[in-house]
Amino acid sequence: MAAARPPIGKVYLIGAGPGDPGLLTLKGKRCLEEADVVVYDYLANPRLLRHARPEAELIYVGKQAGKHTVPQDEIGQLLVARAQQGQVVARLKGGDPFIFGRGGEEAEELAGAGIAFEVVPGVTAAVAAPAYAGIPLTHRDFTSTVAFVTGHEDPTKDATSIAWDKVATGIGTLVFFMGVGQLPDIVNRLVSNGRSPQTPAAVIRWGTRAEQQVVTATLATLAERCQGMKPPALIVVGEVVALREKLRWFESLPLAGKRILITRAREQASALAQLLEAAGAEVVEFPTIAFEPPESWEPLDGAIRRLEEYGWVLFTSANGVRYFRERLQGAGKDCRALAGKTVCAIGPATATALQSLGIRADLVPAEFRAEALVEAIGARDIAGARMLLVRAAEAREVLPEELTRRGARIDVVAAYRTVRAGGDVEAVRTLLREGKVQIATFASSSTVKHFAALLGPETKELLAGVTLAAIGPITAETAARLGIPCHVVPDQYTIPALVAALVRHCASPPA
Repeated sequence: MAAARPPIGKVYLIGAGPGDPGLLTLKGKRCLEEADVVVYDYLANPRLLRHARPEAELIYVGKQAGKHTVPQDEIGQLLVARAQQGQVVARLKGGDPFIFGRGGEEAEELAGAGIAFEVVPGVTAAVAAPAYAGIPLTHRDFTSTVAFVTGHEDPTKDATSIAWDKVATGIGTLVFFMGVGQLPDIVNRLVSNGRSPQTPAAVIRWGTRAEQQVVTATLATLAERCQGMKPPALIVVGEVVALREKLRWFESLPLAGKRILITRAREQASALAQLLEAAGAEVVEFPTIAFEPPESWEPLDGAIRRLEEYGWVLFTSANGVRYFRERLQGAGKDCRALAGKTVCAIGPATATALQSLGIRADLVPAEFRAEALVEAIGARDIAGARMLLVRAAEAREVLPEELTRRGARIDVVAAYRTVRAGGDVEAVRTLLREGKVQIATFASSSTVKHFAALLGPETKELLAGVTLAAIGPITAETAARLGIPCHVVPDQYTIPALVAALVRHCASPPA
């Protein structure tokens, strides 16, 4: 009997947008989450890959100007082959698949092989890059027509298929893709076909990204002003370019032009990333730590069984709250088991995690550190008090030692372990070597320690010229001991305060 053939899979041709990961569509995100394989390009922001399932296979196919890691015909064959194996394939393409993205060619190949596919439109760079540069493509006072034109036609064609005589004067705004290498020729063709050499024009490189670079001029001077500029870049020609001086909103954001490294655990990074991106930064996630269960659950489970013996329960992190909740529920109990107890949270994030359980912390110190929690307990008589401290397996001993000194009987139980994560170290080294990271953030001592361990002896050299930000003095002290002194430490030891301190730092003129 012949072996059963696997069911035919499906391919999603997904527009990744121009670079800002926030411009991915909701449908694009859903398709990435569904995929068994993600085939992605040079222009697709690597942060989008975090939407893929952990077990999904990631295949990089390049598609950089003049340098294709995988030839176009092989990409089509790859998509067909994986779908024929029954896999769901997400083909992640920069911008929009059907606007100079060769998505039509890939769709033809899939259709010819009988493979089911869907096209998920993306935000094309032709719209997004000018928008981030403050250039509206249409405006009732300037023009009602816009055209997208390739600046790099198929080199095998005998003659141009662009009607330059019509394009030059018949369209109000022209957007040229992949044309920076042919900029002098494009300018000459437009001017020789009747476009005024005084027409405002711009070149936008890496639109929507931290490296966004915008050069404005007239057609007569644009090529000279853009000498040496490399792809990826768009050319915009039209009177609307003059509006940039009024509408350049993106560069006015406080952290625009900054690429910021986040070293928090993956599940904790999103809150910090969202605040940084809202301030205009581009984020690179490099999780240096991960959280795992303790070596044994018995100490925590035993404490939960004896919970009625404790008058105080102290939590030193939101992670501790999460794991405590899971073990509490596993024991058939809920938040009512904490009724009548004094519940303490080391900081606002931990207090918020407790609120999600329906528990309002009785004590929350103003500062996110053990010493502050001791101060918050203040003059209360805790001699003989039974306390349960829920924390990470490895933590500073300041809190249990000080409480014990004051007469408390304290049981310390580990709810989780902090371990080193295996991020893409080489990619981060490359970014740092090339000066493409302006700021690095550390939200705990463990992130600093593991960051230094992952980067090795080069750490100090790689961070030269990078602004380093620590969430608080304890983290900053850890960094200093490792030879990487921090430049920014907020007065309050919270994520919002860290971002606010970075904004103030970047707004201040250099000393």
